[in-house]
Amino acid sequence: MYYGYIRVSSDKQTVENQRFEITSFCLQQQITIDGWIEETISGTCTYKSRKLGKLLRKTRKGDVIICSELSRLGRNLFMIMEILNVCLARDCRLWTIKDGYRLGEDINAKVLAFAFGLSAEIERNLISQRTREALARRKSEGMVLGRPFGHRSRLCCMAAYRYRHQIESLRGQGYSIYAISKKLGLNRNSVKRYIARIEPTASISDKLPTAGIVGK
Repeated sequence: MYYGYIRVSSDKQTVENQRFEITSFCLQQQITIDGWIEETISGTCTYKSRKLGKLLRKTRKGDVIICSELSRLGRNLFMIMEILNVCLARDCRLWTIKDGYRLGEDINAKVLAFAFGLSAEIERNLISQRTREALARRKSEGMVLGRPFGHRSRLCCMAAYRYRHQIESLRGQGYSIYAISKKLGLNRNSVKRYIARIEPTASISDKLPTAGIVGK
């Protein structure tokens, strides 16, 4: 069976250009498309979660998938390479019109797959090398790498975090933890834990942080 695969990234784009390219190609080759697969989704999404993944799972030996170009399959080399490997494993063929690729059972398909695999490995190694060099340079410059332990990430998970501006304002005005929790309708322990994070050197209690403030 012959399948025509069309993908656009947004609903503002049209599938008609790709459909026209595939239809014209099939007319020249005297091929009839048995099924069309169209989807509007980013190429960065994994192919397994797209209609393309469903198509690959149902293909049989000798089936042909035709698309306008390789970039319709995915936005990065690793994903495209994985899709090509799936096609080879299932003995189905993948043809692209603009690129002129014919992934099938011949030696050219094996060479093409090897070339993609080699390119992917080289790209991975280069990315890894650049990352190591950049981290080493920053470390030599005295920069502390990584996220500070247990500060903002933990603050964001606290129940009182959404009221942080009100809590910090009231705390600055001299309100006690009890008074803040009562005024904002929060659990006193939640307020206490939050203040313990933003005032790590302070003595946290229900007492007023400053003297002379009555009735708060």
